Amino acid sequence: MTVQETVTADLDRFLEVLPDRVRQWLEKHPDLDDLKEVVIDLGRPIGARFVTGFELVDDNPALHADIVFVTSRVGEFDRDNRAGIEATLHRISAIPNRHGEIIGLTCRVGRAVVGTLEIIRDVIESGFNILLLGRPGVGKTTKLREVARVLADEFDKRVVVVDTNNEIGGGGDIPHPAIGRARRMQVPDDRAQAQVMIEAVENHMPEAVVVDEIGTEAEAAAARTIAERGVQLIATAHGNSLENLMANPTLSDLVGGIQAVVLSDEEAKRRGTQKTVLERQAPPTFDIIIEINAINRLAIHHDVADTVDSILVGEPITAELREFDAEGEIVAVEAPVAPAEIAAADEADPLEAELHRAENRSRVLRLLPVGVSRELLERALRERRVPATVTQSPDDADVAVALERAAELGRVPEEIESTVMVRSNTYAQVEEAVEEIAAERNTAREEFALREAAEAAERVLAENVAVELLPQNAYVRRLQREYVARRNLQSKTVGQEPRRRVRLLSP
Repeated sequence: MTVQETVTADLDRFLEVLPDRVRQWLEKHPDLDDLKEVVIDLGRPIGARFVTGFELVDDNPALHADIVFVTSRVGEFDRDNRAGIEATLHRISAIPNRHGEIIGLTCRVGRAVVGTLEIIRDVIESGFNILLLGRPGVGKTTKLREVARVLADEFDKRVVVVDTNNEIGGGGDIPHPAIGRARRMQVPDDRAQAQVMIEAVENHMPEAVVVDEIGTEAEAAAARTIAERGVQLIATAHGNSLENLMANPTLSDLVGGIQAVVLSDEEAKRRGTQKTVLERQAPPTFDIIIEINAINRLAIHHDVADTVDSILVGEPITAELREFDAEGEIVAVEAPVAPAEIAAADEADPLEAELHRAENRSRVLRLLPVGVSRELLERALRERRVPATVTQSPDDADVAVALERAAELGRVPEEIESTVMVRSNTYAQVEEAVEEIAAERNTAREEFALREAAEAAERVLAENVAVELLPQNAYVRRLQREYVARRNLQSKTVGQEPRRRVRLLSP
């Protein structure tokens, strides 16, 4: 079957919102169909970016009147400083000054591509829950639009699109025709996406729900709730590959969650492994994962549970690789997949560094024994019930548990940033080291949870809305509720373990 793709950009609607001199210049430009965005900054010449490069419209600086001309012709700007053009995919993003006055605009052309779903059409038709992964700009959202249209129009399903920032259905109250008869629920801001996901299922009885960019633990929990109700869920998530997702403690629940399990001596011997191993915690939320490498080249994991289990025990995995050949025919082969490199947070970026540290608070720690008995360390972890595992690989380790003499001799690998010292190789000393690691980890988790409660309280007071916090254990939930009470707000605990969480009530 040959792929037939049609690109629609609604360029006339886009040009209508631009100042006359900019519109007239663009209408005469030979590369108009390749226009990507128009940049308007107060006091600087207006520029246009095409696929081939960036060009200035003229040498005249943009005036305040130019900015007013554009903003008066688009929808209302939201809290993320974005606005849209009704029933199009075009997006206008504002740059305000410190007083809130707009002094710059990025006017981006949005294009609907029809036909990109053919390569995975049979997978979508299966009715399974499907998660799309891939780097930004590779075409995940484009495929989601096609998914919504095909399921709603061609399969006559009741489809609801949960549209954060209007990325799927476009700006304004009327969604773009690219989603067909699918209904669109707008999300007021990123933090409310999980709530809207649940509302979509409870209020509108969909047969399929389409969600772009699941990125928080609350959204992952909402996704599991939707899947457990028998509604087909098709979504994208942060991450380029299945292994990226498994290494992300916030989103690993999408593939079943990862937990440390301590085996008996007999079972460890039978398996030929160490006593503490990593295992999948529950059935995956998504049955199938599609890794998009390019717009028409991807890898499909048809059995996520089996693939995750294989990765955890170190077995090789395969995936179905699909792409279009020179004649436009779909070529599919089953091939081994090399382990993906887990991208670390960029510590040069404070925001990314904080996100990285927040994620590390909840994932299973890996401890490297240096001169310390591995058997004693595993016993201490088991008896103190600390969520950690023992590794012999310095590249995988988070913390070294080192004998003082071994550390003095320089045996602790330089790449390990955190080391806990023990004076002697006895159980009492090793147990004390494990307790120190657990206490430090719990303190970090409590600080994170209380900061989250503080931010939620500010939002409740400012916006008069209810806000749910991330799931925590009973002790941390009590700390959060005590803090909320000191802010003269009411709260209650909702959900079932291990997803019980605190909800701040509106005043």
